[in-house]
Order: sequence, then C-alpha cells, then structure tokens
Amino acid sequence: MMSVIDESWMKKAIAAAEVAASLGEVPIGACLIDENGELLAAASNRTIIDSDPTAHAEILAIREAAAKIGNYRLTGTTLYTTIEPCAMCAGALVNARIKRLVYGADDERFGAVKTLFRLCDHEKLNHRIEITSCIFADECRTLMQDFFRSRR
Repeated sequence: MMSVIDESWMKKAIAAAEVAASLGEVPIGACLIDENGELLAAASNRTIIDSDPTAHAEILAIREAAAKIGNYRLTGTTLYTTIEPCAMCAGALVNARIKRLVYGADDERFGAVKTLFRLCDHEKLNHRIEITSCIFADECRTLMQDFFRSRR
C-alpha cells in the first residue's frame, strides 16, 4: 500500500526523470531521503551528458548524499527511484547501507532487485534493504516507453 510520504517522494523522482528525458537522457530519476524525512539528494540520469556509464540517477544521488553528510554509509535513508535498479545501482545501494528502496516500475531487461536478481535482499549479503515496488508503476513505465518510442 502506498503511503502519502512515498507518493510525495516518488513524484519528486518522476519530476527528475522528466528532466532527464528533456535532456535526451534515459528518463530515470531518484531522490534520497534521510531518516528525518529530509531530502539529501535528487538526481536524473546523466550518462550521455557526462560521458559516464556510471552516471545513473541512483548513483548520482548516493554520491551527492554521501558528500553532503561526509560518510559513504547512508544508514537510515530511503532511496526513491522511478525504475527498478540495475546490478550496478543495486550493489551501490547495498554498499551504502541504504535502509529502504522504493521504486516505480520493474525493469524486465536490467532489474536486479527482484526481476532478474535479488541483490538488495539476498540472504547471503551482510546488509539487506527493505523494498517497496510498483509505486506509480504505470506512470514510470510510460515515461520509459514514450522516451524509447520517440527515438525509433
């Protein structure tokens, strides 16, 4: 069940995804919230603009938040992202000790949280993330579909 808080932060992540699309980037947006409900970072995909294959929205939000608090461990935080994280991003979430992940649409091609792999809550990992999925899934999926359809 979607909470009002999850709904509000996911709308911010969707807005970041729309910014990415307007810049010609894959429309994925993310925001990272601290344990007090304050925004630590918001980011959009920038792989093309930055010529950086690691410049996914989730990674950029983690980098910004870690720099802001002066610690790579982001315990107690929640990451909101429009699409199920890929293997790189899911691994970064675990390494950063993110407490909770909330995402929009599943990613049938690259999803590493529940679709293809279970990197965020695998029993053999020393850190497991609470996962909430399918928040505004249709809207998040449509953003991606419209973006790729416009490029064909």
